[in-house]
Amino acid sequence: MSSHRRHARSPAVTPLDQVHALDDEDLLGEILLRLPPDPSSLPRASAVCKRWRCLVSDRAFFRRFRLRHRRNPPILGFFDRFNALSFLPTLEAPNRVPPGRFSLEHGDEFDRSMSLGCRHGLFLAFLLKRHQVLVWDPITGDKNHIAVPAAFATEKTHGLVNGAVRRPAGEGQHFQVVLAVADNKQQALACVYSSQTGLWGNIISTPLPSDDDDGIPPMVYTDDAVMAGDSLYWQLAGTSAILEFDLVKQSLAVVEVPMDTSGEDKSLKIMRAEGGGLGLLLVSDSDSTAQLWKRETNCDGVASWGLAKTIELDKLLSLKPEEQGMLVILGFAEENNVVFLWTVIGVHMINLDSLKFKKLFKTNHFTHYHPFESVYTAATSAGGGHDGAELLLTA
Repeated sequence: MSSHRRHARSPAVTPLDQVHALDDEDLLGEILLRLPPDPSSLPRASAVCKRWRCLVSDRAFFRRFRLRHRRNPPILGFFDRFNALSFLPTLEAPNRVPPGRFSLEHGDEFDRSMSLGCRHGLFLAFLLKRHQVLVWDPITGDKNHIAVPAAFATEKTHGLVNGAVRRPAGEGQHFQVVLAVADNKQQALACVYSSQTGLWGNIISTPLPSDDDDGIPPMVYTDDAVMAGDSLYWQLAGTSAILEFDLVKQSLAVVEVPMDTSGEDKSLKIMRAEGGGLGLLLVSDSDSTAQLWKRETNCDGVASWGLAKTIELDKLLSLKPEEQGMLVILGFAEENNVVFLWTVIGVHMINLDSLKFKKLFKTNHFTHYHPFESVYTAATSAGGGHDGAELLLTA
């Protein structure tokens, strides 16, 4: 005669059981941190009750919220370089940020200045008259004026100094500024500033290719830098090459471009390739196509370029024959891999991964956009939270 033992089943472990050691306030905070990074998320949460409002209005909570979503921030809009850096929102209600919310007051400091782009919720400008860079947080309103090394004085360089700003992962409010320029000695220079130390690092240099057939000296192009992997990239005007600055190795290198980009009907833009590596976007007016190229390195460390994708823009955007022709790249949002493209029927945002697109507006004005990708919620902004009601009222 056999006997059977019954074993009590352990209850299934739920996500709440995993955080049982946390008290109620900590648990609520962990839940709210997982709300989507849409501008209306926290204002809506703050309307639930006083307890929720106090929690999401705390600056420490908002810093954690921004840090958690830094790899998938929405494109809130863009700053127009040639229109007084005006901010134009791109989201629909209830997430549409009021156009005047991010306004940079212009004074004498912006006499002879150049905007250099946005990254990680920060905006960077080079103030030539003051020989400084400005790092501005549009959400908090914080400004940092930083004197630049003498080697980057414009009288010692070809053209204007370019640069980029970034927040190193996991370092909260600290930021870095990287400047890049071509000097009069046929070489590129780069230097890194850390807000943590308040100091510039050593100046790094690398030789540049010879002048092209037109005799134009190599210059760091005025387009925004693109960050892919651990490196920042800029186009080099006067050559068919790209300047690479490796932030880990603290080294500069010149990367050759794989295709012919000559001709008025072609425009080239550095981008992030699928998987996060270096890519290129080549747009051709003549056949209304966009080619996506990707740079890969094999097991022997040899790098090469390959054509990853060809997009028929006329079919994607349903362009009629009379609407085909000039195509202009106005900007690139690297975190979302979205390009802003001008056509005769209007400005479009095109996601290069999904090929989803959105028409923004029609304009005959050619300009340059600095896409602003960041986590924003009016309920915890430096402005006191009054914009939160405006976001909710537009729902």
